Amino acid sequence: MPKGKIGVTFIDPRGKQVETTAAPGDNLLRVGQAAGLPLEGTCEGQMACSTCHVIVAPEWFDRLPPASEEEEDMLDFAAGARRTSRLSCQIELTAQMDGLTVSVPATSNDLRKM
Repeated sequence: MPKGKIGVTFIDPRGKQVETTAAPGDNLLRVGQAAGLPLEGTCEGQMACSTCHVIVAPEWFDRLPPASEEEEDMLDFAAGARRTSRLSCQIELTAQMDGLTVSVPATSNDLRKM
């Protein structure tokens, strides 16, 4: 991994691994969108929707900062939400997250591409 870069692996809705890199401070939603994943992010990170829902790999979930109460409330509306679900717009990447793996649920539908 290049110095100062964070490796992130996304698992797309079909199960394909998409490897990408990001810089500390990057937002997981924007990184996923740049990699071509179907993460709509309708509210542009304002926690007013759940269209950027991802499922964090179990081994990473407890290593992330905890979700806020507002994020937990929005996850109640996410299709296919699980115990390790998060809103990607609320995850700011840090060097400690190098190797993070998240899955984009099969129920994701990016209306930006229709």
